[in-house]
Amino acid sequence: MPESRQLPPNPLSDPNFDRASHRRLDAAWLEATRRSAEAQVVPVWRSKALVGPGEDVRRAAAIPADLFDWDLAIDSVFLGFAAGRPWFAADISAFEPEDVARRFDPHGVFEDLRMVGQLLPTDEAALLAYAKGILWWHERHRFCGVCGHPTRSLDGGHRRLCTNESCGAEQFPRSDPAVIMLIEHDERCLLARGARFPVNFVSVLAGFVEPGESLEDTVAREVFEECGVRVHDIAYASSQPWPFPSSLMLGFRARTDDPTLTLDPSEILEAGWYTRDFIRAIEANDQVRIPPKFSISRRLIDDWVAEG
Repeated sequence: MPESRQLPPNPLSDPNFDRASHRRLDAAWLEATRRSAEAQVVPVWRSKALVGPGEDVRRAAAIPADLFDWDLAIDSVFLGFAAGRPWFAADISAFEPEDVARRFDPHGVFEDLRMVGQLLPTDEAALLAYAKGILWWHERHRFCGVCGHPTRSLDGGHRRLCTNESCGAEQFPRSDPAVIMLIEHDERCLLARGARFPVNFVSVLAGFVEPGESLEDTVAREVFEECGVRVHDIAYASSQPWPFPSSLMLGFRARTDDPTLTLDPSEILEAGWYTRDFIRAIEANDQVRIPPKFSISRRLIDDWVAEG
């Protein structure tokens, strides 16, 4: 296994973004700022972000807050500061497609971040991922999970409170932890085609953490359940926010002494052991595809290939 070292962040995360959490409690500042010309708004429509036109390079399309019609927003969130400007996200999902096109076409097109993420500058992709993820959380927590009453948004969109005074339950944004792991044996790595993957697409294995499990336990369980492989030397690699819809992907590396595969057909349609040379030549091989470069799955693959 490689020695532990400081690695650059994965795409969809930006360590330089200032979330300015102290501003979330300042309701007067939030109200004044979201009407100011310096603030920017990221509109999100049905989990799609507004992106400017282009082919090889795309840019996030934001709207100055003083020009944005806040009456359009189902929910809004103060995200923080980037490039000295305050940023907000606004959910405009109530609009029908024709209304969205009429209002926003001059600015850009609403796109699935999975399709355009690798074409965006890394800081802008991270900003859109943040906006998409937290607005998805709001969409699914408009009612209290304890008593069923409506909830209201507080703290700049970072807390929801039940409106039933006898309940008063609080809810905070959450991410579901999931492990994603590259398994190696004898200078080869394990790649598999999941049941939901397109034809000829393979990736590393992944799975959600269950209650009462450590991350290492989850890695071992998921690999054995999906491919029948027992692993050891489980080591953390890196992590990535993954707002599809609300996961935190925790990357690991591990080894096995026995490469025999026994697949769970409900999860894995095919799997195999791939050499570094095969993966290096994969762009010229249209028979196999691997994940795009903005994903942690590709990061795990690329880091492993670079070691040999």
